[in-house]
Amino acid sequence: MMPPASVQLTVTADQEGQRLDRFLTDALAGLSRSRIQQLVREGRVTVGGRPAKPGAALRAGDTVQVDIPPPAEATPAAEPIPLDILYEDEDLVVLNKPAGLVVHPAPGHPGGTLVNALLHHVEDLSGIGGERRPGIVHRLDRGTSGVMVVAKNDLAHEGLARQFHDREVEKEYVALVWGVVQAGRRIDLPIGRDPVHRQKMSARARRARTAVTRIVRARSLKGLSLVRVAIHSGRTHQIRVHLSAIGHPVVGDSLYGGLRRRIPGDLRAIARLDRPFLHAERLMFHHPRDGRVMEFRAPLPPDLQAALDGLRPETVAPEEWQV
Repeated sequence: MMPPASVQLTVTADQEGQRLDRFLTDALAGLSRSRIQQLVREGRVTVGGRPAKPGAALRAGDTVQVDIPPPAEATPAAEPIPLDILYEDEDLVVLNKPAGLVVHPAPGHPGGTLVNALLHHVEDLSGIGGERRPGIVHRLDRGTSGVMVVAKNDLAHEGLARQFHDREVEKEYVALVWGVVQAGRRIDLPIGRDPVHRQKMSARARRARTAVTRIVRARSLKGLSLVRVAIHSGRTHQIRVHLSAIGHPVVGDSLYGGLRRRIPGDLRAIARLDRPFLHAERLMFHHPRDGRVMEFRAPLPPDLQAALDGLRPETVAPEEWQV
C-alpha cells in the first residue's frame, strides 16, 4: 500500500480566526469538507504538532499538518461488465445504464452490478470517503435503462448530491402506460414502503415522503399512452408507483399492475417486453467543479424501440412517433 500523502500548511494573517475544517477545505480543493472533518476526527490533522478539532480557530503562523491515507480498496470487486459511457472527466462519469443491471451491490446481488463495472472501467477514481469506489448519487431501478451520473471523487460527490437534494437536477423519462393520459397532469402523492409487500413502494403508506411527478407530454395510441415524465424528487420506484396510483401503470411492470394476461392482437408488439417500458432519456445538472450546465440524452434501447415501432402506424415516420 502507498504511504499517506503529507501536506504542511502555514496559516497567514488573512486566514487568522478561520475554523480548521474551513481553512483546509479552501486549501485542499480535491477533498470535501466532510472528508476533511473525517480526517480530523481520525487524528490525521495536527495544528502546531497537536491534534485539533474541526472547529478549532486558527492563529497566524500556525503550522497545519495533514496526513491523507491512500484510498482503501472498495469491497466490491472490479468486473469487466460492458458499459456505454457517454461522457467522462476527472470528476464524473455519465453513462447509459442498460436494463437488467443493478446499480449497487446488495443482499442477493453481491456482484455483477454497475459499481463492479465502474471499478473496472474507471481508472482514475480518487475515492469517496477514503474508499476507492464510485460515488452513487442517484439510482435507476434494475429494469429501467437510461442516463446516470456518477461521481469519481469527494468534491464531485458532495456537489452532485447537493443538487439532487435541492432538486436542481432535471430528470425526464419516457414511458408507455395503459390507458389515455393527458399531458400537463401533476401527481403529488407521498411515497413510502408498502406495509404488507415489503418489496413494493406505495402512495398509501403511513410513513411516506413527498414526491412529485409531472406528465410533460403524451401521445395516445391504441388504448395506450406514450408519455414523457419529469420528476422533481427521486423516491424509490416513484414513476411506477405514481402512474399506477392514477390508474395508468407502466406497460410490462409486473410489480405495479402493468402486465396484462390477454393482450389484443393490435398490441402484440408489447407482449415481447420482459421489463417495464421505462427509460431515463434526459439528465441535466451543473458540473460540480465549475458550474457549467451539463445535459445528456440517451435514445430508447432496441427492445423498447422495437415495441414502439410495432405499435406505430405505417403512415407515421419514426421521428414523428416521439413525445
